[in-house]
Amino acid sequence: MATIFTRIIQGEIPCFKIAEDENYFAFLDINPLAEGHTLVIPKKESDYIFKMDDSELSGLLIFAKKIGLAIEKVIPCKRIGITVIGLEVPHTHIHLIPINAITDMEFSRPKLKLSNDELAGICEKIKQAL
Repeated sequence: MATIFTRIIQGEIPCFKIAEDENYFAFLDINPLAEGHTLVIPKKESDYIFKMDDSELSGLLIFAKKIGLAIEKVIPCKRIGITVIGLEVPHTHIHLIPINAITDMEFSRPKLKLSNDELAGICEKIKQAL
């Protein structure tokens, strides 16, 4: 059965897509820790980042770098934090989170409640910064 992320890639579930190429896909987290919180995933399903082959993993990180630099241009922050937890969805994904302090990446914190219009606006700004 396809993961929720594969269903997003295939267009079965809507998302706020930032970018994609033949191997990777980036979209806004709809339950973000911060404005601009983005998920970067491989299109090929892999449930654990360290099971990816080296070329796929390096490609994922290079793709994530491009997205992170674009986020940094439009979301005021000190850095883009990067984390891979990998327990909540069995499909490798990298969280890119605009941060000003290490506590900004605590997933136990309440998530932001952003409207679809707010998410669409953030998505468009990041896409324009690519």
